[in-house]
Amino acid sequence: MSNNTDELMIIQVAGGLGNQMQQYAMWRKLLHLGRNAKLDLSWFRDPEVQKNVLAKRELELLWFPGLPVIECTPDEKKSLTGGSGLTGKIMRKLNCSKVFEETKMFHPEFLELRNGYLIGYFACEKYYADILGELRRLFRFPDCSDAEMQEKNDQLIREMENSQDCAVSVHLRRGDYLDAANAGLLGGICTPEYYAGAVEYAQKLSGGRNHYYVFSDDPDYARSLHFGRPEEENTVIDWNTGKDAMMDIRLMSHCKVNICANSTFSFWGARLNSHTDKAMIRPSVHKNTQVFIPEEMHELWGKWILVDKSGFVV
Repeated sequence: MSNNTDELMIIQVAGGLGNQMQQYAMWRKLLHLGRNAKLDLSWFRDPEVQKNVLAKRELELLWFPGLPVIECTPDEKKSLTGGSGLTGKIMRKLNCSKVFEETKMFHPEFLELRNGYLIGYFACEKYYADILGELRRLFRFPDCSDAEMQEKNDQLIREMENSQDCAVSVHLRRGDYLDAANAGLLGGICTPEYYAGAVEYAQKLSGGRNHYYVFSDDPDYARSLHFGRPEEENTVIDWNTGKDAMMDIRLMSHCKVNICANSTFSFWGARLNSHTDKAMIRPSVHKNTQVFIPEEMHELWGKWILVDKSGFVV
């Protein structure tokens, strides 16, 4: 890694756990490319920023035990962004700042930069698909806060891995997606038809019985649904709450098939899945503003099955 401070890449860490993991993955990719790269964690410590956040977030990334992190200093950040004061405003007006913000799904030029401050969520798997094996080793989950819950999760993993039925995870994201501020952007994508089409694809893959493990921030709603044939079992995972909520990602990763919402939380359940014969299913678009271009999406999300809101594999 270069020690030249004139060549420094900083990635802002912000948002929920799934986004934090993607920003971390982008950082690891830059390290693999030989960049002098660091993380900026200040978003979570700035009260002015936090008071404008619709859904409050914690720096959950650091809950992974032993996760290597190199944090930038305030001066290093200021050298690239100019800071939040008058100097920063002048630098941005004169195009002297080194801030690069994500405006589309994939920016290949970001991987060529040697000096800059990156802002984005980096959901596109093409950025770090080649280092997912390393990321699976790095993202080690902590023990649950309660020993009984730890054993319950461990027992469920044994069931998922050893049952003759095919374990299928289903993620239902509601919560903040139902808020008016988010509904127009993120709502109406994972329709009942989307889930029906994803389940139909999962049934064709398994060729037998499936057991659907349903994860949701609205477990009562999840219990009102049934996935698969009437005789196929559904289990709603409703016990991992608070700081233990990240355990749901761990559980998802042990299923053979992952049916994701338009949510980075379930994307990581699929990405951390180490089954060589796994199937990862996601909605064809993440946001309603996204223009779906089949060739582009298949190139950027090569191993994923894309299902549209009408339930068709596209």
